[in-house]
Amino acid sequence: MRKVEEILKDLPENIRGPIFEAFIAFRDDVILKEISEVKQEISRVWKAIEELALAQKRTEQIIQKLAEEHEKLKEEVRKLAEAQARTEQQVQKLMEAQARTEQQVQKLTEAQARTEQQIQRLAEEQERLRDEVRKLAEAQMRTEQQVQKLAKEHEKLREEVKKLVEAQSETERRLQLLIKEHEKTRENLAGLSHTVGHLLEDRAIKSLPKILKKYGIEVVGELSRDYIEVGGEYIEVNIYGKAIKDGKEYILVGEAKTRVSIKAIDEFIEKCDLISKEAIKVFISYIFPPHIKEYAKEKRIILIPSYQLEL
Repeated sequence: MRKVEEILKDLPENIRGPIFEAFIAFRDDVILKEISEVKQEISRVWKAIEELALAQKRTEQIIQKLAEEHEKLKEEVRKLAEAQARTEQQVQKLMEAQARTEQQVQKLTEAQARTEQQIQRLAEEQERLRDEVRKLAEAQMRTEQQVQKLAKEHEKLREEVKKLVEAQSETERRLQLLIKEHEKTRENLAGLSHTVGHLLEDRAIKSLPKILKKYGIEVVGELSRDYIEVGGEYIEVNIYGKAIKDGKEYILVGEAKTRVSIKAIDEFIEKCDLISKEAIKVFISYIFPPHIKEYAKEKRIILIPSYQLEL
């Protein structure tokens, strides 16, 4: 195809100038029309971007509200916090993509002042931008759906936490009732233990004078259960009296327990030492394990099993 300049050379001189001017005017009109259409298309893109910015702002407000709710429940709901963090990362990526789109739009605006080839190139870039904006809108819609779903899950979780708190409260209430019942049981057992212990003491007070004769000990007077004043304080003694051994008179102190242990023996020795360092020590119980017998022998304590007592 021949160029315009070659065709004009073949025309007469008197019409060459007007035709050339008409061609120039026609070409400028075509270029201006194409530029106008591109500007209109850019205006529509900007409008779409503004709408996306508004949607983005709404999304950020929703996310901010969820973040505040999340702060209140973060100690109780660790899994929700992790899901919220993932959503924030997605929103951050979306904001970065939005920034990149704005940069691309700015480049398109600067390219409007270029030649016809640049205008064609701009049109192609515009088409690609439109596709990116469409993808961004779809991604924004998916983000809003995810945020809405997260809000619903958050509400469900709050209900579950509420039910868990109520269940915990009921458990604590039942536990308190159980503790009170346990205390009553312990009180009843303690009362029963005291009753059995007193019965054992009564039998020992009655039987010890006869039993201790086998150990060369003669009880003086009667044995009793009493409080002994020591240093301005009173000490409860299960069995108390006086006895003669090897021609010398001693204080006799006895203890009666349903069960015996090393600790019980040590406490008995401390009590006896407060009353008299040389007291004759007698311990009565239902049964004495071998290690208790050895320990009592070392401490010079007379052990009397309950079966030797009179009924």
